[in-house]
Amino acid sequence: MTRLMDGFPPTPASQVTLANWRTAPFNVWAFHHVRELIASAEIANAPASVRELPPQPGDLGRVQVEESDGRKISFDAFLERSHTDGIVVLHKGRMIFERYANGMSVETPHILMSVSKSMLGLLAGTLVQRGEVDLDRPVGDLVPEVARTAYRDASLRHLLDMRSGIAFDEDYLATSGAIIAYRKSTGWNPFGPGETPSDLRSFYGNLVDRSGPHGGAFNYVSPNTDLLGWAIERATGRRYADLMSERLWQPMGAGTSAYITVDRLGAPRCAGGMCATTRDLARVGQLLVEDGKRGATQILPRQWIDDIERGGDAKAWDSGNFAPFFPGAAMHYRSKWYVDRSQPALLFGLGINGQNLFVDRARQLVIAKFSSQLMPLDAELIALTSRAVAALRRALGPDYAG
Repeated sequence: MTRLMDGFPPTPASQVTLANWRTAPFNVWAFHHVRELIASAEIANAPASVRELPPQPGDLGRVQVEESDGRKISFDAFLERSHTDGIVVLHKGRMIFERYANGMSVETPHILMSVSKSMLGLLAGTLVQRGEVDLDRPVGDLVPEVARTAYRDASLRHLLDMRSGIAFDEDYLATSGAIIAYRKSTGWNPFGPGETPSDLRSFYGNLVDRSGPHGGAFNYVSPNTDLLGWAIERATGRRYADLMSERLWQPMGAGTSAYITVDRLGAPRCAGGMCATTRDLARVGQLLVEDGKRGATQILPRQWIDDIERGGDAKAWDSGNFAPFFPGAAMHYRSKWYVDRSQPALLFGLGINGQNLFVDRARQLVIAKFSSQLMPLDAELIALTSRAVAALRRALGPDYAG
């Protein structure tokens, strides 16, 4: 394969650009060099207060992952098969497995894609606890710019749970339509010759059609999350990146500053633009395992985490547009988190091209995984990853001794 971004300047065949950065093979380089392609805002950590992750290497060599045809492959083979760029596995607060590939390292931030939504879901819990945000409030109260759109009577809770009845075709392979206008407005796609530059906040004027009632079925619409980020900034009078730093990234003990992409006017891409190291993503999961606490400090409300685990609407999920990716699973979606309702429950964030954060609170297990998969949503690899996580959960059960 041609070495990407090779040479000074890079050869035309190796160049990663705004036009190709999310497609294979260019995503292998781009997903951990996002700030070189798109404007971004820093989410600062606190270098003097980093949470250590004590290493305790475990034996995952015996973990077998079942393929769709029933064959068993090794855990290492699974990592290669799922195009893994970085993975960290924590068990009872200790790092039992860590691996990097494709130019990644311990200190390399990688794009979270829609796991960014799950980060917003945690930030929202801190705002609700402090009375800074009322989830029953119509979004138009905080953002009157959307009062004439299909969002006019949607509540913040509708946005948080992906239950707004907005007509928006989230086809990641589309070459035209609203999703392309959306990506251009966020700075993720280049503008064509003669096109007038747009921005994320003005993009909402295009979303005037409804697909159903607010509060109905699960309806995956990424602009919901960016709009919620805008409402949060309005409610608090603070930049989203600064809030994320203050409420989550610094107190949890992130080892490195994260960052989030912004449009040409500074609006954050809350739906998919956050970038962080694999270890720091795992630290987020560990915070959930420990019920939102770091030592004696309560960072996230425990009741918020409990509500994510137990408060979702299974019927809304079953009638929604993502249930086919998890056939036969008892699921719900709450506050930007997916929940497998089997016992013990599994909380997880999911992003296109294979970004994942899995949290099994009962087993004290966290799996943070970054990938550069070829397709945005690959049903076969989603299923394979689900089986790999199930295999890890079995291996790291009550009898696991390292």
